[in-house]
Amino acid sequence: MQLANTFKSLLLVSTLFLTACEQYPQPLQQFEHAAEGAFSADISDNGDYSLISSIHHGISLWNNRNNKLLFNWYHHQNQDNDVFIVRLSANNSVALTASRNEFALWDTKTGKSLGFYQVSDSPIRDIQLSENGNVIAYGQVNGKLVHINLQTGRRIEAPLHQEKVNSIDMSNNGRYVLSGGNDHQAFLWDTDTAQVVQRFEFDQRVSLVRLEKHGRFAFIADTQKASQIWNLQTGKLQSTLIYKARQSIFSTVRFVKEGQYLLTGNATQSVTLWDTSTGLKQQEWAVTARKETRPKTAVVYSTSLWNDSAIVTESSAGLLEIWPLAPL
Repeated sequence: MQLANTFKSLLLVSTLFLTACEQYPQPLQQFEHAAEGAFSADISDNGDYSLISSIHHGISLWNNRNNKLLFNWYHHQNQDNDVFIVRLSANNSVALTASRNEFALWDTKTGKSLGFYQVSDSPIRDIQLSENGNVIAYGQVNGKLVHINLQTGRRIEAPLHQEKVNSIDMSNNGRYVLSGGNDHQAFLWDTDTAQVVQRFEFDQRVSLVRLEKHGRFAFIADTQKASQIWNLQTGKLQSTLIYKARQSIFSTVRFVKEGQYLLTGNATQSVTLWDTSTGLKQQEWAVTARKETRPKTAVVYSTSLWNDSAIVTESSAGLLEIWPLAPL
């Protein structure tokens, strides 16, 4: 009897181990991009590049295909790095780096500065750039949205939110801006006409918004359990993400495969692939935390597809990791 019970216990442990391995596979490759961790990171849509704001080494641009450091940039020499947002344009030609009261643009081919801009009236909460980097949009603590065409000089300000903006996104062509704020509202804004196309109301603060790159779908999440995918062509709710946790605060979201799937990351190492038509979870991974961190966790800053057969992640641990992806 004792031998049988021992065998059953070992079988249970083995089953749990296999289940854990299936749910959280090991990375195929891992590279250090920030020696003691990162403040922020962005991966290009195709996974080729990573832009990192690190704790001790300013801002760095990496070629992920050969893990080569391309450039190091600084807003201010000999000062602490306060860049908390980094973005790469969809065509990979321009990098954007932002602190609370300023932002800079960089040429990813030459490494040269393309401009340095001050924001004096209210701190930046979130900022985005268009596919070619010619259009910038940002949201502020005072609830205002600002849209700037750097080529024409056209600037629009829209005080849409009654409280601070938490998250914004912009379509690749720079025309549409999606924003969410502490006032429990999200707005889809047409900057050509300066009109609100659609307004979304939530019971809690809106924490994160994302647009599918062609503007066909929108993801909007509040600070509790409302994580919704909207079809912007019909104006109707398409699905709601289904998860067991009481709440899930997402740190990064990206539509992939022409909007068929959604990749999300959160502050507790988790990366998840969702079916946008049903809101059901498809696959899940857990990024690696640094050994010396307490508590032992990591914030997922960015994630994207890698050759359609893997995903790539950047996290606060300062690690680029490539993970196996089951066929979709």
